[in-house]
Amino acid sequence: MQAEVQQFSALLQSLNLTAGLFKPTPAPPLFSALGNGSSFDPFGVLGNTSVASSDPLNLNAQDNCIPEPYSAPPITDQEFPPFDSAKATIFRYRQQQSVNLGSWSVMNLFVHEDWMSPSLFLCASGSKVSELDIAYGWGSVEGARSVLERHWDTWITQSDMEYLAGIGINTVRLPIGYWNLGPEHCKGTNYDQVSSVYQNSWPRVKRAINMAGKSGLGVLVDLHGAVGSQNGQGHSGVSDGVTGLFQSQNNMDSTANVLNFLMKELASVTNVVGIQMLNEPKDVPELIPFYERVIEEMRQASPYGSSFPLYLHDGFNLWKFSDFVHGRDDFVVQDYHSYYVFTPSDASTPASKHSENVENGIFQSLITASGNQRRNLVIDEWSCALTAQSLSSEKDPDEARRRFCTGQMGVYATAAAGWSFWAYKKEDCDQDPGWCFKHAVGRALPNTFFPYGQTSKAALSTSDIATLFPDSRLPVMSGLVAKIESVTGPLWPKSHKRELPVYLTGFRPFDVFYHLISLARKRNEPLVNFSATDTVAAKGHSDGLMTAKIFALMDSSKLGFVDQYVNDSIAALGPNVVDGNSRQAYRDAFLQGLAEGEANVRAALST
Repeated sequence: MQAEVQQFSALLQSLNLTAGLFKPTPAPPLFSALGNGSSFDPFGVLGNTSVASSDPLNLNAQDNCIPEPYSAPPITDQEFPPFDSAKATIFRYRQQQSVNLGSWSVMNLFVHEDWMSPSLFLCASGSKVSELDIAYGWGSVEGARSVLERHWDTWITQSDMEYLAGIGINTVRLPIGYWNLGPEHCKGTNYDQVSSVYQNSWPRVKRAINMAGKSGLGVLVDLHGAVGSQNGQGHSGVSDGVTGLFQSQNNMDSTANVLNFLMKELASVTNVVGIQMLNEPKDVPELIPFYERVIEEMRQASPYGSSFPLYLHDGFNLWKFSDFVHGRDDFVVQDYHSYYVFTPSDASTPASKHSENVENGIFQSLITASGNQRRNLVIDEWSCALTAQSLSSEKDPDEARRRFCTGQMGVYATAAAGWSFWAYKKEDCDQDPGWCFKHAVGRALPNTFFPYGQTSKAALSTSDIATLFPDSRLPVMSGLVAKIESVTGPLWPKSHKRELPVYLTGFRPFDVFYHLISLARKRNEPLVNFSATDTVAAKGHSDGLMTAKIFALMDSSKLGFVDQYVNDSIAALGPNVVDGNSRQAYRDAFLQGLAEGEANVRAALST
């Protein structure tokens, strides 16, 4: 990897960037977060009673920043559906087209940033840069809770989830802070004195996950704010600029407890695709030992933990953590963030030059890193944002932004197993195609994002099962009764006709097909006509072909974490089926079958 590291470093130097820092550090705080000798008043208004003209929080300026009491409706959807391992496999291994739910409400970046939701900071305390300042502001803990709960309950709704799913987004990244787990997890931290602000926060996180699931969206739960802060920045929930996580054993223990809690709660939730252990931590010597510790603990925290995907941010050190993931066999995913708007070099570089850099040097670096680590790489923060200076030299600024934005998306989809735009929504969204995904769609971005390029979610019908699963690969099941063909059309050629229970009418193809699979398992019947005399290569080809088609039946999904899936499949088959000498033959044949299956799906979707 040394040559690739040097090449990438040279590219960064040509752009006046460094491998360890792509984002600016926070400005020095105006006030200490918890008053270490300053005149900080945690419940003071600090003289700010200015109010936006629209008064989005029902704030009366004459009431000295006391918000109108909010009587929250009951928090529903607190029970996760029964765990479905077949669906969870597709959620977790598929190619991800994702958005970050930053600074939201119900599907919240429960971690707020002042530039994304400025109305929440109108009467915040202190330096007004982090969630902590909101919690200590608004006159009292009751006032702060009222403001936040109203925001959580109104900013994004189920219709937003349906909108995202309808245009091909299949995953959302959900940033939370440790304080969102509730008062128990705030003890001994900066949020201890205001912990009651978050007494109803965790139920809303659970509701958010279920909202996404109802729309077929996976959820990556991202620990954006760790105890003590992993980077000292406002989006980690602190206002004093201190990176305290790695300076305190207690902070590291508390953060590990938070992650273990998340694993226990979420590893058996079908549409949770993974947990991100930290967001944008500083790349300090303690980081890798901390990751190694929490990975081991989280694997032991749940019966489902051994195979559950765990995401880590690389501290803006692509190669170091590519090698770290390469050295592991378990489902660990590297998250790399890519922005071109923060540094003086970013500002002085024309938009067209940024596009060239992304499509050439950055692309080759990401391809190399991805190949080094089983394609276990995602670009889970990027945007269309460019500085006015970058656009000023372009003849057609809108077209320059479109090329920059779609070029990034194409590179990240090709080089990695997923991408996630920052962010879905922000205040003044309709004026910001750089940072606001909803406004960028159809402008700087395409109208739809399906992995096979179709324009509609409902692209595969039940009758497509016949096309995707020809006679030689039909499930071997007999004795199924009832009449369904009059409603759904033929499920497969008449020579192999099977009939399904009436109650399955109207279900999606994926649901019908997996009902068949479950019956086959109960009957101890094989899923496909695979002969014991077939070679390992034949089985690999069959498995690859079947994988492409089964994934496509769930909202036209596509396998993303390819080599991890192959390795895990080989481990599940065991050495009696695929031994050490035949692993490569199985893998090569699987990839060939996968490519053929995806070609078949693409053909079915185009007719």
